[in-house]
Amino acid sequence: MEHTRIERDVLGEVDLPENAMYGINTARALENFPLGHKRTAMPLIYAMVTVKKAAALTYARLGVREDGIYQAIAAACDAILAGQYDDAFVTEALQGGAGTSTNMNVNEVIANAALVILGKKPGQYDVIHPLDDVNRGQSTNDVYPTALRIAAIRQLRELSKACADLQEAFQHKEQAYEKTYKLGRTELMDAVPMTAGEEFGAYAQALSRDRWRLYKIEERLRMVNLGGTAIGTADTASRQYRYEVIEQLRQLTGIGLAAAEYPVDLTQNNDVFVEVSGLLKALAVNLMKIANDLRLMNSGPHGGIGEIRLPARQQGSSIMPGKVNPVIPEMVMQCAMKVMADDSAIAMAAAHGEFELNAFEPLIADCLLESLQLLIRSVRIFQTACVEGLEVREDSCRQHLQASAAFGAAYIGALGYDTVSRIIKDHEPDEAHRILEAMVKK
Repeated sequence: MEHTRIERDVLGEVDLPENAMYGINTARALENFPLGHKRTAMPLIYAMVTVKKAAALTYARLGVREDGIYQAIAAACDAILAGQYDDAFVTEALQGGAGTSTNMNVNEVIANAALVILGKKPGQYDVIHPLDDVNRGQSTNDVYPTALRIAAIRQLRELSKACADLQEAFQHKEQAYEKTYKLGRTELMDAVPMTAGEEFGAYAQALSRDRWRLYKIEERLRMVNLGGTAIGTADTASRQYRYEVIEQLRQLTGIGLAAAEYPVDLTQNNDVFVEVSGLLKALAVNLMKIANDLRLMNSGPHGGIGEIRLPARQQGSSIMPGKVNPVIPEMVMQCAMKVMADDSAIAMAAAHGEFELNAFEPLIADCLLESLQLLIRSVRIFQTACVEGLEVREDSCRQHLQASAAFGAAYIGALGYDTVSRIIKDHEPDEAHRILEAMVKK
């Protein structure tokens, strides 16, 4: 028979497994939000634990308690950040209460992990209390958004690096095919000639802009409201704590964080996350356009455009032998669509904040971190499983070019638009080309 422990709050009692690392508030969240959707993202959990460690180190430095409690809390945070208690973080990503359930979950796991370090049993909160000690001088409303900023900055840096590598992959193709001519296309119709290198170079330029946007947006996220507690007015947080905890957090994260000049603003307004999401959407737009271009240029290979050959990744049909689909670009496009959908959700959630707090911050966090992860992974896969291995079919490019009347633009200056148009209309491309060339030489 499993042994249990009883925990109590103002709502009553809850039976928990004796060695459960979470407590009553987490148990109530499990009962209240049984969505079966997904758990709170671990990058956010780890960022919250890092905030709690900064607070513990601050209180140890300020000498708030002389019994080593805050040193034990800091050590518990290290154990959690090492992945020792991942299974104890069980709250749903989407929850009522502006993220309070997740903050409670973090407080309880840290407290119980610290108790274990001290040789105590989970639930002995007279020694270390989840709220009085772990959450001292804090609120969900300053811890949660601060952690979200840290998690977002970390993943933005990873995404920026992934975009740089994808950009470089396209630049290699630009150089490799700088003398390979092909048809340009506008509105899916033949346009003037260009090189395949110029096509790939344009993709690289678009990704370069995305990298710059991602780099610059980090500045917006470095300002945090930690120390502002419930609504940004710093209730229950001492002045010494507010200054010291930001410094501790800077050292722990290696990020140039700064205390908000007006914490009430950052506590109630989430427009910065909307701005970040908008730039992720811009990247998604570019990725979708590029992926679809490659998909179309790869089409065929005999009945379509067939100008490039993408790496064959898997069989493409259960009924048509030999069919190979452009699965990587298709995956990238679907990820881009999901990022665009997340952006809409973030905008709606941010707009629905009322007065001093936004109750829908869990949705903002879930969508933002999901978009970042989708982009990081899809960009990496796009680079390594598609772009690096693509080849230009130079014979096919040459055939399309020779069969097209796109060359006519070169004769307009000498012969006029109407004359060139008439000759192209009345003759096959090869014959029109000879006629126009002869007319220019007269």
